[in-house]
Amino acid sequence: MRVALICIDKPGHLEVRKANRDAHLAYIEASGVVEMAGPFLSPTGEMVGSLVILDVGRLSDGEDWAAADPYAMAGLFQSVEIREWKKVIG
Repeated sequence: MRVALICIDKPGHLEVRKANRDAHLAYIEASGVVEMAGPFLSPTGEMVGSLVILDVGRLSDGEDWAAADPYAMAGLFQSVEIREWKKVIG
């Protein structure tokens, strides 16, 4: 099953994102379940959130992945929405 994580950063937390980016990317690589991912951008081009598509067995696996993400553990996110997602195109 595919799961979409829609994560919105806390305002003013760009430095938290930058400080934890290497750990976040290493986590993505090591987990082996990320199909695609990337940041949301502000109108000025700054990173302000994340979209992550996971391929996992259950929704709870996606919830567990999200909770262990270094970004989440650093307190970066204002909100995290986790939803089952169906790929149709691409």
